Amino acid sequence: MECMIALDLECAHGHCFEGWFEDLSAFETQQKKALIACPFCNTTAVGRIPSTFAIKASSSSNRPPRVQLALDARRVHRKVIDFINKNFDDVGADFSKEALKIHYGAVEPRNIRGVSSGEEEKTLEKEGVSFFKIPLPEPSPETDN
Repeated sequence: MECMIALDLECAHGHCFEGWFEDLSAFETQQKKALIACPFCNTTAVGRIPSTFAIKASSSSNRPPRVQLALDARRVHRKVIDFINKNFDDVGADFSKEALKIHYGAVEPRNIRGVSSGEEEKTLEKEGVSFFKIPLPEPSPETDN
């Protein structure tokens, strides 16, 4: 069985990604020869960044670590959704129209959220509008929109 190492990498444009190498020497050789390219922008100006790591939960925890992690993930997910709901204007199906208005300076810049079709997303990308998609659950009756 052949072992490999995974390294966290970042390009000069700030895109983070993971690379797998035979060993650290293989990474360094490929880096010097500009053989490692960012999968997002294709630049070869790539370097290592500190990797994340896990800390084992203490044995005094009543829950197995996997269950605790799932609960922590749900808590973080809920906080992200709450932040988006409180700090982004919901423009609904007018998302692409509003994003283009902001992009071209027709309206004041602001955080917006909404929905768009695949065709609208292609238009936004073509026009150079930065956006990203986050799947959000339908609001429940007890939750503020």
